[in-house]
Amino acid sequence: MIWTQNFTPITDNLVLSSLAALIPILYFFWALTIKRMKGYIAGITTLLVALAVAVLIYGMPAGKAVMSASQGAVYGLLPIGWIIITSVFLYKMTVKSGQFNIIRSSVLSLTEDRRLQALLVAFSFGAFLEGAAGFGAPVAISAALLVGLGFNPLYAAGICLIANTAPVAFGAVGIPIIAMEGPTGIAAMEISKMVGRQLPFLSAFIPLYLILIMTGWKRSLEVLPAILVSGFSFAITQYLSSNFLGPELPDILSALVSLFALAIFLKFWKPKTIFRFASEETAAAVEPLYTAEAETKYTKWQIFHAWSPFLLLTLFITIWGMNPIKPALSGHYEGNNALLGGINEIGKLLTFQIEVPGLNNAIIGSDGLPIAAFYKIELLGAAGTAILLAAIVTKFIAHMSAKDFYSTFVEAMKELAKPILMISAVVAFAYVTNASGMSTTLGMTLAKSGDLFPFFAPVLGWLGVFITGSDTSANLLFGSLQKVTALKVGMEPVLALGANSSGGVTGKMISPQSIAIACAAVGLAGRESELLRFTLKHSLFLLLLVCVITFLQNGVLSWMIP
Repeated sequence: MIWTQNFTPITDNLVLSSLAALIPILYFFWALTIKRMKGYIAGITTLLVALAVAVLIYGMPAGKAVMSASQGAVYGLLPIGWIIITSVFLYKMTVKSGQFNIIRSSVLSLTEDRRLQALLVAFSFGAFLEGAAGFGAPVAISAALLVGLGFNPLYAAGICLIANTAPVAFGAVGIPIIAMEGPTGIAAMEISKMVGRQLPFLSAFIPLYLILIMTGWKRSLEVLPAILVSGFSFAITQYLSSNFLGPELPDILSALVSLFALAIFLKFWKPKTIFRFASEETAAAVEPLYTAEAETKYTKWQIFHAWSPFLLLTLFITIWGMNPIKPALSGHYEGNNALLGGINEIGKLLTFQIEVPGLNNAIIGSDGLPIAAFYKIELLGAAGTAILLAAIVTKFIAHMSAKDFYSTFVEAMKELAKPILMISAVVAFAYVTNASGMSTTLGMTLAKSGDLFPFFAPVLGWLGVFITGSDTSANLLFGSLQKVTALKVGMEPVLALGANSSGGVTGKMISPQSIAIACAAVGLAGRESELLRFTLKHSLFLLLLVCVITFLQNGVLSWMIP
């Protein structure tokens, strides 16, 4: 049976329908921030609320609502859950094998200052992982590294979520930008140029903002030279690569330039005072503080050997994202190369695209066309599989026994059971929201802002990423609506599309999936509400900055539009 979405189900009134569409979102915020439910309970109950609104208010057939939830739950398990499991597993391997002590020492040899460690690991290294893999790997790996260095787990997770703002729009080798070309008809290169003329302002500011959050204004000024090197090297490279190379490489290139620029700079410059957290200073009054001078001196080979798991992770993830290797891993390669042809055959065997019963082409969307619905499972092409291969190679490099390898994997699985349950529930909630038409209702309401639409355009992206957990999904969800509305109000469509992606990056730090991933990575499952309260105000502030930038670019700064 075919069902047509109705975006104004309450007396054909858009405002009242929008209030109904907000119910699951408001419930989720209430459940985490006020009621302080455990993450997986908040996720499951939010899904139930969304199903109730979809069926009882939006008139969605119950069977279709449940099947759309199942489609989201499968996506929450793979690829998202698989990335988290393998990332945490790899990190645990480095700890169990003793290699993380050497990694810790190598970072401390650059700087003992917690402010500078946050710039190196959370901002630069995290951005590199975002560019190479996306999904949950950047926050999971960089937060775990900071905890290993001595950061408070909740603080590490929050810092990494905020730092991840700068690279999200070009994450996973540019997929968020590339994905928008299809439904909007505007070239990915043009969208890349526009985003590259918005985000660098944020990218240059984020390092300073991170340190301000950590230490306040006075302590931030003490490391201002390092902040400027980190932020401006990233922002300038992001602008140049996005405007002259395309959307695929801005994150990877910007992160590498920023990482190496700051590392080299720290060889010649040191802050006058070393900043440590108050808890560390208190502990130092009882026991001597653990400093670089107290570290065992390791050779360059030992340091390289210790970092090799993450170098392998980077290598495998980069290969997994390259063309034409990426399509071959998923069984979609069409070239003549014999090796890639062989990989393609394996990829076909390990890629499953199963029609969602009763849902595929059974819903008519806003464009009047049926919506395809498949369970898409890529076992070989998933980024988590690339990370698992890095872990397998690491087993031999670290001389880890099969028993320890297996027990570490089981330990990671047990720790992540509830966080993965939460992730599956909230992704299921996102799919129900989209399939029922609730997301489109909210988008249509914001589109009614008329001349103020340029200011509110980024809010659509922010809302989309909060709901879906993905800048790619938000761009697909609201890209066409942004273009149509922009033409109606006299705004350049490419500016609206850029605003959607740029606004979306500020919603990443509060999306339920990101919150769950960050807590899972640092062993804080069940404390998602605390992390959301930490990141929410920063998300809203950074969103405001993007709104102002977009509004100005629609007016006095219109010369910046490509």
